[in-house]
Amino acid sequence: MNKIVTGIFVTALLYSSITLAKNPLDFGLLIDGKPIRTADPSAHVWSDGRLYVYTSHDEECQHDFHMKDWHVFSTDDMVNWQAHGAVLSVAELSWADDYAWAPDAAYKNGKYYFVFPAGTGIKDRVTPSNSTKWMGIGIAESDSPTGPFKDVIDAPLWREPYANDPALFIDDDGKAYLYFHGQNFDYYVVEMADDMRSIQGDFIKMDMGGYEPKMEGPWVFKRDDLYYFTMPEGNRVLTYYTATSPKGPWQYRGVIMEQEHQSNNHHSIVQYQGQWLLFYHRWLETPESSCQKRQRHTAVEYLYFNPDGSIVPVTRTEQGVADFPNRTR
Repeated sequence: MNKIVTGIFVTALLYSSITLAKNPLDFGLLIDGKPIRTADPSAHVWSDGRLYVYTSHDEECQHDFHMKDWHVFSTDDMVNWQAHGAVLSVAELSWADDYAWAPDAAYKNGKYYFVFPAGTGIKDRVTPSNSTKWMGIGIAESDSPTGPFKDVIDAPLWREPYANDPALFIDDDGKAYLYFHGQNFDYYVVEMADDMRSIQGDFIKMDMGGYEPKMEGPWVFKRDDLYYFTMPEGNRVLTYYTATSPKGPWQYRGVIMEQEHQSNNHHSIVQYQGQWLLFYHRWLETPESSCQKRQRHTAVEYLYFNPDGSIVPVTRTEQGVADFPNRTR
């Protein structure tokens, strides 16, 4: 069996679906007869003019985030989505077999790079001292934004510190910076080697202006001459810092989006066809689910900036960006 779809039983295979835009997004992919559950959306616009969203994949009613693969979806109008399937699976890794969590992607050297966390072991939430869980960050390559991606280094980029939730930012000068959530190692950045197959130099502890709350899932982008370091503060509330360098020093600027249901939220921010967009996930009651608990779903809202570069706080909506085609005509 093709490893890309190992463990996936797709009852309505990949297709481009014509749907009414809604929030959360309907990617038009069914697995075992149910819409795919996606989270941790990483949105990018590549040179073909399409917007691509790379996501983690929650298996139906999964237990404790044991996740096995990553998916990608694309659109040219934010209404009609094409599902491209699983771009990588932990079954293809020699160094990890679980925890296919929040990914990211980048383009450099004529190739597409997929950076991802994965791990081994078990997390014992009742008796933490019995936990054997470890996570690291890998990087895979492809000639296509939809993969398949290959883990050409056949190893994590490093083994210590324990790390996940990578964010890969390519600056205007071509330098690549990797941000991540690390165990007792947050607010560090490391530069990637030019071939994107290893890290270069030491980890750099960034100056966050004296405010360093618990965080996950960083996302870094640049607008005009200002860099933005955004994150789920306390793993739930989306907040941000700004700086004039990708390594800081950073100034804390406040909240982008408040929490919902006291649940985690991972996100990305991208400009597409003149509109700034905030992708994120929601924990929602899902009547068609086979279990009675909230499931994660990818959603999107418009994002706006004030004249001074600060971000206007975002409110979740049921409409999302349903009027996007009318805005960009």
